Amino acid sequence: MLWNLLALHQIIQRTIITASHTKFENKVPEKQKMFQEDNGILVHLKGGIADALLYRATMILTVGGMAYAIYQLVVASFPKKQDWLQYSLPAIRWFSFIQLSVD
Repeated sequence: MLWNLLALHQIIQRTIITASHTKFENKVPEKQKMFQEDNGILVHLKGGIADALLYRATMILTVGGMAYAIYQLVVASFPKKQDWLQYSLPAIRWFSFIQLSVD
């Protein structure tokens, strides 16, 4: 059993080691040049169209959220007027009951 575990360990090690031999192109110097150019574009927009779309979506959600929060504060600041009939009807009924019982 110990030999089986050792063999399995060696197979896993070889798989991991041989899988990492895939060659990748180093794109870091290209990205550094792109981000360090002084072309007047904000650094968080230099990534292209995807960055611009994410930036605009973030700004729209931020401004919309702030507008909605301010709207909710205004609504909460001015409570709804109560219906005068809602509070007067029980008093009117009670008053009429007293008058009827007196007669």
